[in-house]
Amino acid sequence: MFKKRSEIRFNSVIIYSLILNAGASFMWPLVTVYMHNYLHKSLTLAGFTLLAMSGFMMLGNYLGGYLFDRWSPYLSTIISVLISTSAIVALIFFHDWPMFSILLLFVGFGDGSCMTLLNSYAASIKSRSTRAIFNILYIGQNVGIVIGTLMVGFLLKHGVTVVFMVTSLFYAALLIITLIDFNVEVDRRIPDKAITRGAPPEINVNKMVLAICGVVLAVYLAYALWESVVPVHMTNLHIPFENYSLLWTLNGLMIVFGQPFVNRVSTRIKLSTQTYVGSMVFAASFICLIFAKTYPAFILVMVITTLGEMIGFPGIPAWIDSLSTPQQRGKFQGMYNLFMSCGRAVGPLFGGLILDFASYRGLFMLAAGLIIIFMVILMVVNRSRELTK
Repeated sequence: MFKKRSEIRFNSVIIYSLILNAGASFMWPLVTVYMHNYLHKSLTLAGFTLLAMSGFMMLGNYLGGYLFDRWSPYLSTIISVLISTSAIVALIFFHDWPMFSILLLFVGFGDGSCMTLLNSYAASIKSRSTRAIFNILYIGQNVGIVIGTLMVGFLLKHGVTVVFMVTSLFYAALLIITLIDFNVEVDRRIPDKAITRGAPPEINVNKMVLAICGVVLAVYLAYALWESVVPVHMTNLHIPFENYSLLWTLNGLMIVFGQPFVNRVSTRIKLSTQTYVGSMVFAASFICLIFAKTYPAFILVMVITTLGEMIGFPGIPAWIDSLSTPQQRGKFQGMYNLFMSCGRAVGPLFGGLILDFASYRGLFMLAAGLIIIFMVILMVVNRSRELTK
């Protein structure tokens, strides 16, 4: 029905990322507020619902990568978008308990598969370098998150039905883009681009990718604490919740306007070095969080956190792709998204469990320590690889 292209258009990938993340961002802030304030369920039950949704997202991450490598990427993407879209449309009419939580599982599964397939498609583009692709993709992702997060706060005042109706429009647009632009010929036979400097070919690629994914798990586990534990910590310090929300506006604006400059600078260094520096700055922000007691201090910590995120996060999928052959692209991008989803899922539960036995100070020190430990493991594995080349 739609003409097959030789390569997916770069602009289509960026728009797809923006719309997907905007649509997904409608759901994440909504779940806890809606379940607690509207359905009158406990925060614990809301937490388990998010955990289950994340689990299905991880399943989608894995299956999306598997289908990209072993089946039709085009049909896989269409089916994944249809699953998410159908669940969102159903939520317009069925958003009472327990149907609300059941449909969220399908949303998580479809979104997880779409995210892996998007990364795999993006990595297959031959006309641009992988690093440039994922740097711009990261900006599109964060623009989408800012749009979705801002809109859901406004729309919820008009009722949850309105939220799901608007969200459905985003997913419908996603389906149209998929049908028109994602019918491309994906080459799995020969490497399509030169290996990026900083990530040369190696024998034990699985071990290397697993070490990178360990860092991904640690940083996103820590990142989830900003969304679950930090707002409670700030309100305990008598800082209004509205001020906490403004920190995320700062985060989004820094990424949108600062990422292009960071991208230009980062092209001069190795992908491995970019990951090390960004992750260590991110870890340092949690050490600074230990001493934050006033709102200006939290603003400073958010600036440091965002700098680490801007430097380190966009280069990780590009580094993983540079280690992949075309036959393994979906598999390794699936691993990346799976570990990212796992960190986001486990983070809130991890934070709650640690706070049952320790203080916020201990939690933030442990979060920083986990990132540093996994970073050291990655550096050792990467160094060993370079010595055996």
